[in-house]
Amino acid sequence: MPLSEYEQRVLEQMERQLTSDDPRLANTLTSRGRKPVLRYVLGGIGAVVGLLLLVVGAAASEVWLGVLGFVVMFASVAIAFTRPRRSGGPVGVVRADGSTAPRPSAAPKAKKGFMSRMEDRWDKRRDQGR
Repeated sequence: MPLSEYEQRVLEQMERQLTSDDPRLANTLTSRGRKPVLRYVLGGIGAVVGLLLLVVGAAASEVWLGVLGFVVMFASVAIAFTRPRRSGGPVGVVRADGSTAPRPSAAPKAKKGFMSRMEDRWDKRRDQGR
């Protein structure tokens, strides 16, 4: 059943509000990435193989086989749950009409240390309280 004109307007207004409030979330929600099902399956198979190697290595008193099993298990789970790097493509901000705009280029900031960032946060909180 199609949406009425009023429902479409309300939905478009909600989309614009979301985009203006949290553009990063809107960009994440509108990206149409493939779900990494294959990564999960291969990671699970690798974890099972690593566990088997670990158990066989422990049963046979072969330390190197147990260590190899642990490394295989750890690597396969790490590969399964890390996000793949995005290759090229347009990176930008999603506009209210659904199109993307290039991300504004900011001048590179000098990296601050941990304590400097904490002091800045403290100063901002103190200034907000006034």
